[in-house]
Amino acid sequence: MAELHLLATWIGILGGFVSGAVLGLFFHDEKWLGGYGSWSRRMARLGHISFFGIAFINLAFALSLQALEITLPNPWPSWLFLAGAVTMPLVCFLSAWKKNFRHCFPVPVACLLCAALLFLWKGVLS
Repeated sequence: MAELHLLATWIGILGGFVSGAVLGLFFHDEKWLGGYGSWSRRMARLGHISFFGIAFINLAFALSLQALEITLPNPWPSWLFLAGAVTMPLVCFLSAWKKNFRHCFPVPVACLLCAALLFLWKGVLS
């Protein structure tokens, strides 16, 4: 399981690099995506940074499994961390495109919150 999360970490870092490179092509244009403070531009920046942030969460999960020699009784924390890594940038970029996608934010937030709680409860604290 730890190896899968290390792979997810590096995929997330790569996603952050690629999305940053694409966004960087247009950052010089003050009017791009409605200007620096616009909803669309803020959501695009959040999508970019969420790749890195959740990659580091997956790294912490993988290293914790190894360092603490934890064998989880079920795979839910693992799957939820991975789902959060996919859905958070996706919802951010979709929200930048169409504002109504903002209503989907509870999905990645719930995935990550439940993953962390389950990992603490069933892994670290047990």
